[in-house]
Amino acid sequence: MDILLLMSKIQFEIEFVIQASPQLLYQYMHTPSGLSEWFADNVNARTEKYTFFWDDSEEEALLLKKKANEFVRFRWLNGDDDQDDCYFEMRIVVDEITKDVSVVVTDFADEDEVEETKMLWESQIGDLKQVLGSS
Repeated sequence: MDILLLMSKIQFEIEFVIQASPQLLYQYMHTPSGLSEWFADNVNARTEKYTFFWDDSEEEALLLKKKANEFVRFRWLNGDDDQDDCYFEMRIVVDEITKDVSVVVTDFADEDEVEETKMLWESQIGDLKQVLGSS
């Protein structure tokens, strides 16, 4: 696991093996309808700006980069100017030998929130696996 100190946030990576094709995973990672199935209660997108809705809250994120069937990278638009270098990325990795498919999540969190943020990703990816019927 790589850890990099950036501004007051710590970058971390966490990997999840998911039994699904890269093409299917990519649809769930970058389309509003796909993201609404597991990441948030509802998602709207207007060009590169996505709005995520959970219960009584909403957050906006900018889609910074994407490559079909490989990765998406978002940056939250929370008005925190000193965190412009922070993003969250979901990358699809296929093992060349075993052909196992994994999603590698890269995210940033305050030092005292890294474990909590990892647990949140584990829960979110668990929801994604359930939607996909993956074990």
